[in-house]
Amino acid sequence: MTQEVGASFVPSYVIEKLAEPLKKLIPIKLQIPGLLFIDTPGHEYFSNLRRRGGSVADIAILVVDIIEGIQKQTIESINILRERKVPFLVAANKIDRVPGWKPNNDRPFLETIEKQKADVRNYLDNLIYKLVSQLGELGFNADRYDRIKDFTRTVAIVPVSAKTGEGIADLLALLAGLTQRYLETRLRFAEGPAKGVILEVKEDPGLGHTIDVIIYDGVLKKNDTIILGGINGVITTKVRGIFVPKPLQDMKVSKYDLNPIDEVYAAAGVKISAPNLEDALAGSPIYVVDDESKIEQYKKQVEEEIKEVRFYNDINGIIVKADSLGTLEAIINALQREGIPIRIADIGPISKRDILEASIVSQQSREYGIIAAFRVKPLPGIDTSNVKIIYSEIIYQLIDDVKKYINDIRETERKRTLESLILPGKIKILPGYVFRRSDPIIVGVEVLGGIIKPKYPLIKEDGRKIGEVIQIQDNKKTVEKASKGMEVAISIKSNAMVGRQVNEGDILYTDVPKEDLEILLNKFSSFITDDMKEVIREIIRIKRKDDPLYGLGLKI
Repeated sequence: MTQEVGASFVPSYVIEKLAEPLKKLIPIKLQIPGLLFIDTPGHEYFSNLRRRGGSVADIAILVVDIIEGIQKQTIESINILRERKVPFLVAANKIDRVPGWKPNNDRPFLETIEKQKADVRNYLDNLIYKLVSQLGELGFNADRYDRIKDFTRTVAIVPVSAKTGEGIADLLALLAGLTQRYLETRLRFAEGPAKGVILEVKEDPGLGHTIDVIIYDGVLKKNDTIILGGINGVITTKVRGIFVPKPLQDMKVSKYDLNPIDEVYAAAGVKISAPNLEDALAGSPIYVVDDESKIEQYKKQVEEEIKEVRFYNDINGIIVKADSLGTLEAIINALQREGIPIRIADIGPISKRDILEASIVSQQSREYGIIAAFRVKPLPGIDTSNVKIIYSEIIYQLIDDVKKYINDIRETERKRTLESLILPGKIKILPGYVFRRSDPIIVGVEVLGGIIKPKYPLIKEDGRKIGEVIQIQDNKKTVEKASKGMEVAISIKSNAMVGRQVNEGDILYTDVPKEDLEILLNKFSSFITDDMKEVIREIIRIKRKDDPLYGLGLKI
């Protein structure tokens, strides 16, 4: 998989030529000059194709391995497409790996499928049905493209092989036809000052710092004044040079063979050289200013767009740091879907302030005292030992790791809270099993319900305090707890004496504080067994003799 963003312009005559074998099945006469393809190395770069109100992309091709089906990263890409309201086709790739497939290089799918054996066609259909089912679970109607009547309601699946070229003609023809038909109201000739989005910031030999930009509207000219977002604020500069690949050439492939031009019309993928681009922000909007009196207006607009993604909230939430605006926005959206609060969302390396903010949050809500970092590292010399940093170069993995950490901390805290509670328990002193009559009392007991543990205070049926459990032994082995049905020996730190204040056959209960009972019933109801419920009712009856409000309003 490439690690650089590519952009290439495919003229309409090329698309028509490739789709020529399909003209009887898909009559196509293009009125658009062509299509600008933006090839991204992953969904995180697609995130950078953002603009206020949606995406720079008019339509997307979601590439899915037809053998493997939809994976986690595919779902993440679909979520980004859904958020940006971008229609998409599915290129079901690797049909050449279908068992028994006989390749017909560069031929349309509708032609090559007819040349396959019946069992091969059935195998492929089963894979497509699986894909249809997976998309259905995500809320999309889908089908093989040649079986669809209304493309506005159904996601088209085009079986292809990037290796043999099969199905590529179908994909291009369908893509061009749909773009022309369903985006007709949005297609127009570019005019006015250019608008675009920064995909990547690079340092190129001989050019210095440059930005790879998708121009989605208007005209960009050499010497134009441009406004764009920077890590440390809005940047105003002048275009020194504009470079584009030749038609059908990818910007990343021909990066050392780009043509210098004086002006370019949308839609286009271009490299721009200009002064002061070292702090340019990937994912930032970029605007051409055709009137110097509007500079402040454009600067304010860029600031507002960036503030929608870079923000500070004075709440207990996690710190999110990423390498670009688009990625940051995608992470924010994913975290919000999971209900995870965010205190800081920002671009760039992890700073001392980020560490401090995470530490402050950790003191209040330990599970949120973390920094989620996407392709950024701490600044040199910063002590990060007291803060949890979760790092990943894959968005869905970062989200999964954050969720797991938060859930693990919550479960640990939950167990610690449960361990700190005095739980309801009911025991009977077994006749004939009194081993020591005075402090500490040592007797054999049967647990009639609930749980007893060391340090639990005990009371009689009349509410009188007896003492505190010191130790529990089962078959002469010390145990941490005893539950219903167990017969164990317990030692009790007590001023009482067996035969006076307490007798063989007496029933004793754990002395559950009101606060512990409320926490148990409100937060740990799933932990309460049926026998414990009955013990709770009995304890409430005993305790209400002294405290009429004990257990009031609690649901058992």
